[in-house]
Amino acid sequence: MLAKSVTRFSGVGVAVSGMLRPRVQLSGFSSNSSGEATPGPLSVPEKHGMDIIRDPSLNKGMATTLKERQSLGLHGLLPPNFTTQDAQVERCMIHLAAKPNALEKYIYLCSLQDRNERLFFRLLKDHLEELMPIIYTPTVGLACQKYGVLFRRPRGLFITIHDKGHIYDILKNWPVKNVKAVCFTDGERILGLGDQGCQGMGIPVGKMALYTGCAAINPQYCLPVTLDVGTNNQALLEDPMYIGLRHKRVTGDAYDEFIDEFISACKARYGSSVLMHFEDFGNQHAFRLLSKYLDNTCCFNDDIQGTASVALAGILGSLRITNNKISDHTFVFLGAGEANLGIAELICLKMEKEGVPKAEAYKKIFMLDSRGLLVKSRTNLTKHKLPFAKDMPECRNLEEVIKNVKPTALIGAAAQPKTFTKEIIEEMTRNNERPIIFALSNPTSQAECTAEEAYKWSNNKAVFASGSPFPRYEQDGHIFEPGQGNNAYIFPAVALGVMCCGSINIPDELFLQSAEALSYLVSDKDLAVGRVYPRLSDIQEISVKIAVSVIERAYELNLATVYPKPDNLEQFVRDQLYSTDYPTFIPETYEYDLSNYQ
Repeated sequence: MLAKSVTRFSGVGVAVSGMLRPRVQLSGFSSNSSGEATPGPLSVPEKHGMDIIRDPSLNKGMATTLKERQSLGLHGLLPPNFTTQDAQVERCMIHLAAKPNALEKYIYLCSLQDRNERLFFRLLKDHLEELMPIIYTPTVGLACQKYGVLFRRPRGLFITIHDKGHIYDILKNWPVKNVKAVCFTDGERILGLGDQGCQGMGIPVGKMALYTGCAAINPQYCLPVTLDVGTNNQALLEDPMYIGLRHKRVTGDAYDEFIDEFISACKARYGSSVLMHFEDFGNQHAFRLLSKYLDNTCCFNDDIQGTASVALAGILGSLRITNNKISDHTFVFLGAGEANLGIAELICLKMEKEGVPKAEAYKKIFMLDSRGLLVKSRTNLTKHKLPFAKDMPECRNLEEVIKNVKPTALIGAAAQPKTFTKEIIEEMTRNNERPIIFALSNPTSQAECTAEEAYKWSNNKAVFASGSPFPRYEQDGHIFEPGQGNNAYIFPAVALGVMCCGSINIPDELFLQSAEALSYLVSDKDLAVGRVYPRLSDIQEISVKIAVSVIERAYELNLATVYPKPDNLEQFVRDQLYSTDYPTFIPETYEYDLSNYQ
């Protein structure tokens, strides 16, 4: 029998395994511009007066109806006008247009989320393509660098290495008990910016916002966490505005014990099926921790698995332009960190699925790290790099590797800007009719090349994608709208699927399934303008379809725990989605008809 529990949070109701089914739509009211009542979902708050206005999950601003104001102690606390959520969205866009730069827009959106949660997510849903670069990369990178100065109101939990032995008690301080997903970082490798220490909190906060903005996961289920173990960034240690611990990073056994206690405490507090999302850990910890917890915890590392999935989806989309199979391609990777190793492994898994032996798949991938090409004569290779080491002479020059290997695809995720030079892209074009060029490093300032450079230097032949957005490009009558290989296509959808079916863990097969599902959603119209991903404006529908695919695969792998399996998986997923519509706070009333009893 499925366990059921009732939550008091607005807009949610009965728990079913990993997710909650929406509250039954009782006859209620929501406001219109005249303050009259119109039918809408019912949610009666326990709070009163100013406490409602101060609660972002309850505050509706001037969309609060007259009856609600009078009944809940709000009358006089708001201007005597009545508006709609549509008008509020329009007002927000006017405010955003007046902001002088992306960072100021980021600050405004954070303040909106702090005061009116549903309006924030409605704005994000309606204008995601425009706002994604503001709430996440590239602007979030700058926000992390300035987080100490920008800090106003805490969002999420800050847990330090000195809290060992007391982490469960700290989790109890978080006001929401029904957490379903925890996104956490130690701030060591924030985007391509390196160690940002405690100020890396901008990343899990942004990721959790995308859980809701992209996949309509209830924000009440989402907990962003920074694990502060110190920082090796000397500039931060000397910055009087730095908000984190002022000492060097703690490593070794103490670090491992800290992480282990945190994950164990989350399971104890929120249940063994709570989703643990590793984010922006350094290379020396990322693979090791993922391997340690992958089989016994419902977890994933977005930098490894999410990046791999979205990159593979772009490659699969590119195959519809190059008109061949993935096994027909040879790949050169600039960088051998978490992202590229994850991509390479998932490419091999896809080749295996198509019948290519794994050893042969590894032969089609060439990788360069900071010391050059991965070759067998090198003695410093980690176990994750060893499968890609080649029996070749050492070489530190990317252009030379391109000339010798003659790859069909070039992928960069090394945060080394401008490394895909004119000569390299011209060499790729000489060897291929349609060279695949993916410059995946974030933020934009770290990209290996721009979209314009890739198109111009390849005579408009490149199949291009990037990690951060680039504008539309026109040349010689050709129109290109470069696709952004944004992890937001993948990690929210995977989380939605896993939470809906109660998957016990998240193996690479689910990320392969996600990549394939995403690639199927790329239209011919997208490909005609060189875009190997669907439009971000359709992201919630995309997330639903990917989630359904993930759930189907989870049942095939016997990972799901929700039984019986729903007959209509898509409807099952849609029933879980968070609504940005305002609920009404006033229940419908009625009179007894006692006329026959007089």
